Amino acid sequence: MSTQTQSPATASNAVSLFSKTLDRMKPQMALALPKHMSVDRFARLALTAFSTNKDLQACRPDSILASLMTATQLGLEPGINGQGYLIPYKGTCTFVPGWKGLVDLVARSGRATVWTGAVYQGDRFEYQLGDEPFCRHKPEDGDGEFTHVYAIGRVKDAQMPVIEVWTRGKVRKHLNQYNKVGGRHYALQSESNFEMYARKVALLQVLKYMPSSIELSNAIAVSHAAEAGQSAVIEGDFVTVSNENTDPETGEIKGRDTQLPPYPQETFDQNLPNWKAAVESGRTTPDNLIVMVSTKGVLTEQMKQAMRDLAKPADVTDVQPKGEAPNQIPDDDAPPF
Repeated sequence: MSTQTQSPATASNAVSLFSKTLDRMKPQMALALPKHMSVDRFARLALTAFSTNKDLQACRPDSILASLMTATQLGLEPGINGQGYLIPYKGTCTFVPGWKGLVDLVARSGRATVWTGAVYQGDRFEYQLGDEPFCRHKPEDGDGEFTHVYAIGRVKDAQMPVIEVWTRGKVRKHLNQYNKVGGRHYALQSESNFEMYARKVALLQVLKYMPSSIELSNAIAVSHAAEAGQSAVIEGDFVTVSNENTDPETGEIKGRDTQLPPYPQETFDQNLPNWKAAVESGRTTPDNLIVMVSTKGVLTEQMKQAMRDLAKPADVTDVQPKGEAPNQIPDDDAPPF
């Protein structure tokens, strides 16, 4: 009789294979991670998340690796610390930044601070908006479901904070209105997940008024894509969001086959200058780009070589003898790479 439950041997084998894959990926992850983060710690957290989640073990490997690369580029650790989460559903893994990750990204800029809170029955809570805003919260022994969530942001040297307060009912209404993935939404899986979602929703409103950074902007874009059931890939300083939508009834991505399609040559040619600029500035590497782009489509060997060549120094133009015109290649005959 067949069963969908993995045997201990099968689960152990999956974890072992994933651990070896992480070891091979460490050089690429190390290049993408901020200097203050350890690639060994990041890999351990990823392995812990994978080994403790059977649904994650059933996801497509390319979707897990793409999610991890997104996390490294944002500088957010996946797993138990709440900076970000590897969310599995029907064989696909998606990285979702958590509210703690967004708070950390703001703090790194040094230009502002933000924080959030959840209010429970029995807590002392009062707030005021307008031209003299304040928010006072004294937790008691309240438990159960939260009644309010709030987020507060303060720009460096600013006199007044930015305050956002949402009731539980308002958060539920927001989820019902903007949830594009139906019952698969992570906020519906547990009360703690719903609180995490609520805090992030309030925080996102405050972040509109805070100084931004490339990492923070990308994290917000990735978060919005995940909420809409879309995949997002960070390429250099840009976030590319897939137009594929998830069917709210089945949870499956419309139009996605089990095999990735060839990466479009036209799209490749359009993106190559941006990738070149990102490599030359040191923001990424060709190998990192190849890993990320390969999650969206199958690259030809010519494409991969063209991306590796981005790390090569530009050729120095030969000095032409006086009186001779430099050699020119007509645009129509220019080589493709």
